[in-house]
Amino acid sequence: MKKYTTILLSLSIFLVFTSAQASSLERLFAPKAKLWDTWLAHSPDSSKNIDHQAWTGFLQRYVIEQADGINRVDYGNVTDDDKQQLKEYTLNLSRLEISSYSRAEQLNYWINLYNALTIDVILEHYPVSSIRKIDLSPGLFKDGPWAKKLLLIRGEEVSLNDIEHRILRPIWKDPRLHYALNCASIGCPNLQKQAYTTGNIDTLFRKAAEDFINHPRGVNFSNEKLVLSSIYNWFRNDFGRNDEEILDHIRQYASDELRQQLNKVNPDIRYRYDWSLNDTASAK
Repeated sequence: MKKYTTILLSLSIFLVFTSAQASSLERLFAPKAKLWDTWLAHSPDSSKNIDHQAWTGFLQRYVIEQADGINRVDYGNVTDDDKQQLKEYTLNLSRLEISSYSRAEQLNYWINLYNALTIDVILEHYPVSSIRKIDLSPGLFKDGPWAKKLLLIRGEEVSLNDIEHRILRPIWKDPRLHYALNCASIGCPNLQKQAYTTGNIDTLFRKAAEDFINHPRGVNFSNEKLVLSSIYNWFRNDFGRNDEEILDHIRQYASDELRQQLNKVNPDIRYRYDWSLNDTASAK
């Protein structure tokens, strides 16, 4: 115990030095993209589609688009029947032979499964003020549910971290994934009101990116300083090799007004994130 207390004290001292050092440390502990090659198997010629209508129905009923630009979830009014149907949806996905689908169909599968599992975890522990309060992850420094094995898929136990950092990020290498995956927090890009499918994924990717980047929780200015979501710090290598490339990525989805501001700004970047639950109750 003395050893762990010393570690925590040293970490606390380190954190207070400067915001730049804190950002570096924050990035250091962010999960890295590390391929789990079991999930590379796919069927390029497959034309099979996965039915995500149950998930779309849930999203249509409970995701509320609000005037402040943040999509919140009406967790408190989800019926017992809908909670059960959500569990059945994730279980049905877990039973599919996912290797028999095309890469494009697998992408929708993993995004929808991640988001549905996240909502299911919240509902199991609701009411809760933040997903980080749901300490299911194993280990001394457990934080949130992300490392908890939640489903058995093809004989493998799979966690939210596995889906995001060992499957989606390393296989697809697409920064737009960060706008599609929702961690049930105010600081996260919006949970969309429909499931991702091969027919709508590019449209939803763009909408999610534009909604986030053109909202203060994505990109903001404070005292003439540029403030970005911590997502661009935690996973900066997914967006670019340096600050300028990250800003180039952001400009692709920025409004004309925001793009002009970005072109003038001195890139002394600060980061922030709001872990409060994306609950309709918190907006009342």
